[in-house]
Amino acid sequence: MVSELRQGDVLKIENIRHPVLVVSKDYFNESGQIIGCPIFTDSIESALNVYVETDGIYGFVHCEQLAFWDVNVRGYTKIGNVGLEDKIDISDTIQGIFDYV
Repeated sequence: MVSELRQGDVLKIENIRHPVLVVSKDYFNESGQIIGCPIFTDSIESALNVYVETDGIYGFVHCEQLAFWDVNVRGYTKIGNVGLEDKIDISDTIQGIFDYV
């Protein structure tokens, strides 16, 4: 059920090669639409790439590749969830993209 999607969930989305980390807030996700970032295993750490490891999933979240997905029309499977510390690091990184200074 879409309303069960939470910030920090890792999804396998139909026709998307890499896992996707849900970065949008829970109330936004209830609409069946999410904002997420891909997780790449073949990447390197940088200011916008945050390493995560959870539930057998590991790699770098590419925070600069925010994307909108309507999971009402795409199939998806929840395959993991990152912890609070990772969610904070990733949210801070994304926010930094939009800061004025």
